[in-house]
Parts: sequence; C-alpha cells; structure tokens
Amino acid sequence: MSDGKLLSIKRSITVRCVVTPSWKEEAERELSSAISTIDQQLSELEQRGQQVVDDYRSQSSNPLAPNVQQRVLEVQQDVAAQRSEFEEKKRNLLQQQAQVRELEMEQIVEQGQIESFCDLKVGDNLINKMQVEVVLRDGIVEAIEGG
Repeated sequence: MSDGKLLSIKRSITVRCVVTPSWKEEAERELSSAISTIDQQLSELEQRGQQVVDDYRSQSSNPLAPNVQQRVLEVQQDVAAQRSEFEEKKRNLLQQQAQVRELEMEQIVEQGQIESFCDLKVGDNLINKMQVEVVLRDGIVEAIEGG
C-alpha cells in the first residue's frame, strides 16, 4: 500500500493545562499585568489627547475659531474611540480573570495552540494525524493525545 513517499505537513496542536495552584497564580499574574498595562495606556492616551488639544489651542491666535474647534473635536473623538477599545480589552481581561478564579484544581483547560510537523505517508489517517493534543502540568508534558 505504501509507495515509500513521505510528506511532511504542518499541524496545529492543542495545548491543554491541568489547573494547579502555580498555574492559577501565573494566569492571574499575567492577567493582572495585562490589566495594569491597559490602565497605563489609558492614562497615557488621555494625557496625549489633552496635550494635543492644548497645543492646538495655544498655537492658534483664536482658540475659539471654528477650524481649531473642529480639530479639537476630531482629537477628542479619536481619543474616545481609542479609550473604548482599551476599555473593551480591559473588560475582557477582567472577565478572563474572574473565570480563572472560578476554575477548580485538576480541571483541564485549553491554553492555546502550537504548531509542529509530522510525516504523512500513503495509508495514514490524516484526521488522526491532525488531531493531537498536549496536556501540561506546570509546564511539564503530562500526556500527548492522538496523532
């Protein structure tokens, strides 16, 4: 059945983790750090936006002129749009943080995907070759399932 030809293919591997105290602490630490970063970015955004508005007004001989007011409005709208994006990201992170806190020890959760290569030959079951999962416990491979 095999004609001796091999084909190397790339596949995605699902990485799953066993919830342990150290996994939970690390996940919460990463989420808290990401939330702090967004808070910092929000603060910088507000400061930059206000600085641009102040610059427009101070560089104009008439800060109340329609063209200056239009530019100020555009900056304020841009800042508001960016603020909304940051706030949405922060809400998502806070939701993830709450979900992590609710996880029970020894529960298995999906962590993400990695890619690897595998050899494929005539007669192989492609579906089985593509359905591979790695289970980690505190970063150590505990099981390789499928493939």
